[in-house]
Amino acid sequence: MRKTFLFIAIALTIVSIIFSALPLDTLALAPIGLALLFIFLAFKKSDAVQRKFIKVLFSVTYICALVVLGKTFLIKDKVAVDTKFEQQKVESKKEDIKDLEGLE
Repeated sequence: MRKTFLFIAIALTIVSIIFSALPLDTLALAPIGLALLFIFLAFKKSDAVQRKFIKVLFSVTYICALVVLGKTFLIKDKVAVDTKFEQQKVESKKEDIKDLEGLE
């Protein structure tokens, strides 16, 4: 049972690292939460000697959680106004109106 929990925890930790590097916002918290759950279960099933690798997995997953939360709360998305496009839209409307007036 310990090996199963450990294998699932390793797989979810790898997915957590990948998701935390990608711009998935809070979607990355799902594999992080599951990884922490399976790490805890593997920790409970392990002896004192076998817990060293599990502690490393926990540290990596915890750092991934901090990165995701930091990206979510500290980095603000900004939308820039494209003034050239707005100006082209206005000019295009004026030209269309002139073309329609010329047809009459």
